[in-house]
Amino acid sequence: METTRQNKIARLLQKELSDIFLLQTKAMHGVLVSVSAVRISPDMSIARAYLSIFPSEKAEEMCNNINANMRSIRYELGTRVRHQLRIIPELKFFVDDSLDYAEHIDELLKK
Repeated sequence: METTRQNKIARLLQKELSDIFLLQTKAMHGVLVSVSAVRISPDMSIARAYLSIFPSEKAEEMCNNINANMRSIRYELGTRVRHQLRIIPELKFFVDDSLDYAEHIDELLKK
């Protein structure tokens, strides 16, 4: 069970990471990266961000690229939230494939 503080920080990180990815993917036509959820550890040291990437064929490649550039993303996040957070959590990015899973279930039900 997450505390109220964890939820507030997770929402803040989700909003700011979404803005960062929106600016970074503008140059890449045909690719959309959105942050579907952020879970933060109780000690606020690790944040797990779940990314929904369109098109889903490029999801693994994009997630690996984002994890490779994690330090610069964390720095950008730190400059944005430096007045709200004392310590910027370590970021870990994962692909959120729940939309693909729901689409797959929907296709199976239509048969």
